[in-house]
Amino acid sequence: MAEQKRDYYEVLGIEKNADDAAIKKAYRALAKKYHPDMNPGDAEAEKKFKEASEAYAILSDPEKRRQYDQYGHAAFDGAGGPGGFGGFDFSGADFTDIFGDIFGDFFGGGRRSRSNGPMKGANIRTSVRITFEEAVFGVDKELELTLKDECTACHGTGAKPGTSPETCPKCGGKGQVVFTQQSFFGTVRNVQTCPDCHGTGKIIKDKCPDCRGTGYIPNKKKIQVSIPAGIDNGQSVRIRDKGEPGTNGGPRGDLLVEVVVNRHPIFQRQDENIYSTVPMSFAIAALGGEIVIDTVDGKVIYDVKAGTPTDTKVRLKGKGVPSLRNKNIRGDHYVTLVVQVPDKLSHEARELLKKFDEQTGDSLNAAKNITSGGTEESGGKGKKKFRK
Repeated sequence: MAEQKRDYYEVLGIEKNADDAAIKKAYRALAKKYHPDMNPGDAEAEKKFKEASEAYAILSDPEKRRQYDQYGHAAFDGAGGPGGFGGFDFSGADFTDIFGDIFGDFFGGGRRSRSNGPMKGANIRTSVRITFEEAVFGVDKELELTLKDECTACHGTGAKPGTSPETCPKCGGKGQVVFTQQSFFGTVRNVQTCPDCHGTGKIIKDKCPDCRGTGYIPNKKKIQVSIPAGIDNGQSVRIRDKGEPGTNGGPRGDLLVEVVVNRHPIFQRQDENIYSTVPMSFAIAALGGEIVIDTVDGKVIYDVKAGTPTDTKVRLKGKGVPSLRNKNIRGDHYVTLVVQVPDKLSHEARELLKKFDEQTGDSLNAAKNITSGGTEESGGKGKKKFRK
């Protein structure tokens, strides 16, 4: 019993009112995913590829699509013709553009190859390390890099002085060559960058001895880079026209400087806000008083209210990091106040604390407040000490 065919719209994953562009886009994605050249030896992928191709052959043809919408698969029962899958007739379907893209991606050339016109040079990437404060307020740095300059001997042609580059005989100066690829649909025409001239359209027989035919000489240069206030770790600064030279008269690429921010011993950053932890004495927490808080703007005096518990968070408005978009807008600095418990006390200090405890202990969880009536743990026979 023959396997029942799926609905063509379902095969391509499109709606029944899809236009030609949507049909083509859906088929291109499926053909690229399941093409046998992309999945050698995979019978299931080949089956899905054939199914999608059959659906595209019908739905991309206005007349065949009309017949299919009216009669379904019955409109093509018994259809036959040379070159199809399972006797199916693919005549009238245009696969050239789609398979030019697919084979171009697969073989590294194809329809997306550019001609030998002017092309911008590649970007160069480097990094610079700065301090936390420099990231907050901005800084100017000087970088020393090796950049390519036009060869003064050949003036960038790459040819020996007195000679000139010649037109590439393989591509005729076009920078591209045409080749064919056999597919399930016959011969597919594709375009690839010329392997002899690498897309330049020129061949240098006598290379310049100074630049060895490259047309450029490497030179060490000092580049000034302005790091803006508010930049964060991992972000980059772009310097125009400081990258690799272009080809065929194209402009230079750019220099991308990645910023690496050193860790700070006190501050942590999240977006435009700064966070830190500041210790305060038990006396100040209980009685109130002034403490000193370090910020990126310097030291500030903060008045602690009496009875401030540990882990209290305070906000210093406008003491954070400036916004990259507007340096006049700054985040905040959030400080966590932690009560510092002393681990070494003098005899006098101990006695004072004991007196303090005697006066305040009635309201606290002190062992002396347990009555002689016993506890649950002691079985009613008085107080019991717990040891580790």
